[in-house]
Amino acid sequence: MDIQGCSGLTETPQMLPPPPGSFVDREELIQHVGEFALSQGYVATIKQSKKDRVVILGCDRGGVYRNRRKPVDEASGEHPRKRKTGSRLTNCPFECVGKRDDGLWVLTIKNGSHNHEPLRDISEHPAARRFTETEVLLIKEMTESGLKPRQILKRLRQSNPELLSTPKHVYNIKAKLRQGNLTVKRFKTVRPQTSAVGNLHLPTTSEPSWRQRYPPRVPNLIGGRFVDSQSSASIDVINPATQEVISQVPFTTTEEFKAAIFAAKRAFPSWRSTPVTTRQRIMFKLQELIRRDIDKLALNVTTEHGKRLKDAYNEVLHGLEVVEHACGIASLQIGEFASNASNGTDTYSIREPLGVCAGICPFNFPAMIPLSMFPIAVTCGNTFILKPSEKDPGASIILAELALEAGLPNGVLNIVHGTNDVMNSICDDDDIKAISFAISDTMHQNNWNRYFLFREDKLVERAKTLKVNAGTESGADIGPVISKQAKEFICRLIQRYIDSGARLALDGRNIVVPGYELGNFIGPTILSDIRDDMECFKEEILGPVLLCMEADSLEEAIDIVNRNKYVNGASIFTTSGAAARKFQNDIEVGQVGINIPVAAPMPFFSFTGSKASFAGDLSFCGKAGMQFYTQVKTVTQQWKDFASSDGFFLESGDFLTVPTSDGSQQTMATSDGSRQTMPTDDGSEQPLLAFDGSQ
Repeated sequence: MDIQGCSGLTETPQMLPPPPGSFVDREELIQHVGEFALSQGYVATIKQSKKDRVVILGCDRGGVYRNRRKPVDEASGEHPRKRKTGSRLTNCPFECVGKRDDGLWVLTIKNGSHNHEPLRDISEHPAARRFTETEVLLIKEMTESGLKPRQILKRLRQSNPELLSTPKHVYNIKAKLRQGNLTVKRFKTVRPQTSAVGNLHLPTTSEPSWRQRYPPRVPNLIGGRFVDSQSSASIDVINPATQEVISQVPFTTTEEFKAAIFAAKRAFPSWRSTPVTTRQRIMFKLQELIRRDIDKLALNVTTEHGKRLKDAYNEVLHGLEVVEHACGIASLQIGEFASNASNGTDTYSIREPLGVCAGICPFNFPAMIPLSMFPIAVTCGNTFILKPSEKDPGASIILAELALEAGLPNGVLNIVHGTNDVMNSICDDDDIKAISFAISDTMHQNNWNRYFLFREDKLVERAKTLKVNAGTESGADIGPVISKQAKEFICRLIQRYIDSGARLALDGRNIVVPGYELGNFIGPTILSDIRDDMECFKEEILGPVLLCMEADSLEEAIDIVNRNKYVNGASIFTTSGAAARKFQNDIEVGQVGINIPVAAPMPFFSFTGSKASFAGDLSFCGKAGMQFYTQVKTVTQQWKDFASSDGFFLESGDFLTVPTSDGSQQTMATSDGSRQTMPTDDGSEQPLLAFDGSQ
């Protein structure tokens, strides 16, 4: 259920009842009522529940009192019953009911009125000062360890900065636990949230309410919960083969972006302290879930992007290999150690996570690029803000659902949406320590080999045999491009190149696919007679367009490639080992293919872009990815072992002697059998302090 009523609130809460509707499960209904209640200045609580059938929610007055003494009619001569001075808690008549009906939970409002004023500050409510079950267990454990209430509270606030409880509340919990008259479950409560951050893990086995809308509205992921944006602006995600609107992507608001950053920051301390083996186990579970849902992921990629189903499947497989690589990240994080680097001094280095990291994804690999980013980042101990492409965000949402199902804690992975504004917010935010992105626009060119050096005449004949069709159709070789705007842009580029002197060897601009007449299809297009002074030599097309250049020698071909500043990779097909070696040594690109069309490395190798096609010093893949998402800390420590001639030693088990600068020795004795003292120059005794402050 989408919370639309909160967007138009004034400063004074109106105490409106939550909008009724249908929900996938009981937890989602309760969360909806609870969040809406907080926005209206009251706190919802469960009054009665039969878990599989009905739940009744009411209003927790939260300590708002009023005098219930009945007015006395003096004329009647009736004497009022004596009562204690003061007032007593009054039950609020507000009540709503959730019932299960045909597999869905239906919310109805039984009584939407209240008999009290709204809370202007929700932190004033006693529920804001209660402890959760987990916190009560921690209080019990820390009490048994000898920690004092203030120390306990300080540690609890490290993982929950919003905790409003005081040492007095800790004392009360300790007293009740000692009495044994309260169980831990008595303390369970839903602490009010002052932002969009929630704590609900939605299962992937049932469809959330945002998927049940038509068209579905892609949610943000903030603090472990999928929440609909309050933004009224959105972009349609369109099937490029049919022009059907698949979903709508909202523009994440500034407040929602800040909430995502806050959730990531709040999750970082406990996540970085989680053992790396535990983080790896979550990745093991994630790769298992991806394999389970790989067909669903591939179909989503094809539906939103347009590429062939086989290509989409292979894309997910490649991303899956990155997750498998993340499962062994601990072996890459092993630091260096030098024993006795100096006299009694050891030096070692350790790798630590950075904090909140972010990733900005392109549209061309909607599953592989997100999987190349966040699994490595979070396994290294960071938290992550992911910004999928607004053209095909569905795969990122599915992967996030699987990550939560795998056990990734709330706030470790968050998702926001939008275009330039949200990207600028990511780049400008000081709390984000590292940003990885693979984009193709004015910010950064990311070209693969777009031009080919060929003399074969059969190239056109072979291209004509390629079948253009929807990516879901069997036998398709080429699917549609991502959008109508992309198709128009590619067609304009082709014409511009022809006007600049390129020869059109094969034209695919006017192709029509039966059954998909509205699709964004461009057939195989080949342009020859390309020169390195043409714009097409310097631009990225991102379409089924092959640019052919001719060279008289291998040296000339290598020189042509090296003159382009935007080159990620280049390939050579040859039967000559000498030619392959020369190409490998002389070519100035990041990734070299020999008898391989696209030289994409395995995930345990780094992605090595070159020249202007790569920004920064490290890739987010392979070992370099681990280095990118961590920072090195070097520790130098000294633990001297003092010999009897130059340090502390025991004598007869009763005395400690200390060598002085003049060669004599001072004796430290026990004055009362329990306290060690050392004589001073004036004849008095100075207590010897231990490292823990005791004497």
